[in-house]
Amino acid sequence: MNTNKVNNLGQKLRELREKQSLLLRQVAAHLEMDTALMSKIERGERKASKQQVSELAKFFHANEEELLTLWLADKIETTIAEEPQVAYNAMKIASKKFKQ
Repeated sequence: MNTNKVNNLGQKLRELREKQSLLLRQVAAHLEMDTALMSKIERGERKASKQQVSELAKFFHANEEELLTLWLADKIETTIAEEPQVAYNAMKIASKKFKQ
């Protein structure tokens, strides 16, 4: 099993925060969360809720759909990493349903 933490969203959030020269504590304060929790979200050690992702998109003036896509990609990658033997076939079946 892959031990690397999935962190597409966290990397993007860090990039947005640094581009705007914001401190973790400033972002955390906006979301009314602990700075340590925001740090863990950026590092992929904790998952943000969908609501938090939407709030972060507004806070950063970022594309909400892009952030939600990264959030969902992280969830999917985490789930399929637990079942690597069947993940590919499961993804093929799921993708067929979305094409319909």
